[in-house]
Amino acid sequence: MTRWLDEDELQAWLKLAGVMLKLAPTLDSQLQRDSELTHFDYLCLAMLSESDDRTLRMSELATQVNASLSRLSHVISKLEKRGWVARRPSPDSRRVTLVTLTEAGWQVLVAAAPGHVETVRELVFDDLSREDVAALTRVAGHIVERIEASRLKSTC
Repeated sequence: MTRWLDEDELQAWLKLAGVMLKLAPTLDSQLQRDSELTHFDYLCLAMLSESDDRTLRMSELATQVNASLSRLSHVISKLEKRGWVARRPSPDSRRVTLVTLTEAGWQVLVAAAPGHVETVRELVFDDLSREDVAALTRVAGHIVERIEASRLKSTC
């Protein structure tokens, strides 16, 4: 039996669907216009910048940016050609590839971050109260957990 959405759920779903459909292309546009980066490029550089020695295993980076290894490999190749990241085999295992943010990549990220953060602030946070931010964190976290649990169930 289908569990239809009630009116409140439907309105919430339509708002969330609007966010999903509109936010990513808007962030992409800003980053491409100002920094010649896609949002995915930016996320890869940012996740590397937050890690020890600005280095992650490809599999760890794929998890952090929610990408398949093949998609990530394609993007990392593009970033590598620009000199923004470097790949190398892990000294611990030849089956593991490490990705490191280069100094040039760090400089690109540093230059792109202010415009990106300002866009995120304007689009998402400027009109929210502290309580709204806490609620957004809680609700978004819950949704991500449900999605991840669903993925785990489907792979078993």
